[in-house]
Amino acid sequence: MRRDAQAVILLLVGGGLLRLAATGDYLNYVKPYALWLIVPAGVLLIVVAAITAWDAWKEHRDPAPDSGDHGHGEPKVAWLLLAPVIGMLLVAPGALGSYEAERTGTAIGAQESQSTYPELPDDVDPVPLTLLDYGSRAVFDDGNTLEGHRIQLRGFILYNGDEPQLARMIVSCCAADARPVKIGFDGDVPEGLEPDQWVEVIGTYSARQSRDEINGELVPYIEVESIDPIESPENEYQ
Repeated sequence: MRRDAQAVILLLVGGGLLRLAATGDYLNYVKPYALWLIVPAGVLLIVVAAITAWDAWKEHRDPAPDSGDHGHGEPKVAWLLLAPVIGMLLVAPGALGSYEAERTGTAIGAQESQSTYPELPDDVDPVPLTLLDYGSRAVFDDGNTLEGHRIQLRGFILYNGDEPQLARMIVSCCAADARPVKIGFDGDVPEGLEPDQWVEVIGTYSARQSRDEINGELVPYIEVESIDPIESPENEYQ
C-alpha cells in the first residue's frame, strides 16, 4: 500500500480512538480505566500518520531514480480497509442490551460467594444496590441482609418468554466477556415495558427464585413496589 494511503488509515484510526474517548462511547466496549490507554494510542497513531505523510510528501517531491520496476501498483481493493474505520467514525455501535442478555445465561452462578455480607444501612431508604450485589445477597445469603430494607435497582428490561426481567451487563475487561445479571419481578408489574428500556425499580426482597433457561443458574426476584423509566446511564456496564 502507498505511504500516503497508510497515513490516511493511521490518521482515521487514531482520530476514531480520540473521538470514542471524547464522546464517552468507548464505555460501550471497555471498562472506564481503558481511557488512559485509548488516548495515548490515538495520539501515537496520529503522530505516526503525520510522520508517514511527511515521508510520502518528500518521496513525491524528490522521486528516486527510475529503477525500471513498472509494476501495476496496489490493488484498489486495499482501500476497503478504510470501510470499518469510517464505520467506526460515523456509526459507533451502542452497548450490549436485551438481545444479547436474552441469549446469555445469568452471571450470578459464575460469581464467588462471600462468607459474609455487610449489613445494609438503616438510615438510607431505599438502599441503592447493583444487580450483582442484590442477586448475590439473595442467592448466596438467602436474602438475610436484604430483609427489612427497601431496595433500589437500575437496569434495562429483557423478556424471558412473556415475563419481563431486569438486567445489567457486567464486564471484566471489555464487551467481549460481558454477561448479564438477571432479576425477576414479583408482585404487580406494570404493562407496556419495552425491551432495552432503562428503569428504576423500588422494591423489597422476595424469596422467589427460578432457573435461567440458558445455563440453569438461579435467578432471584424482587417484590416490586414501583417501576419508573429513566435515562440510560453514561456507563451501561457494571
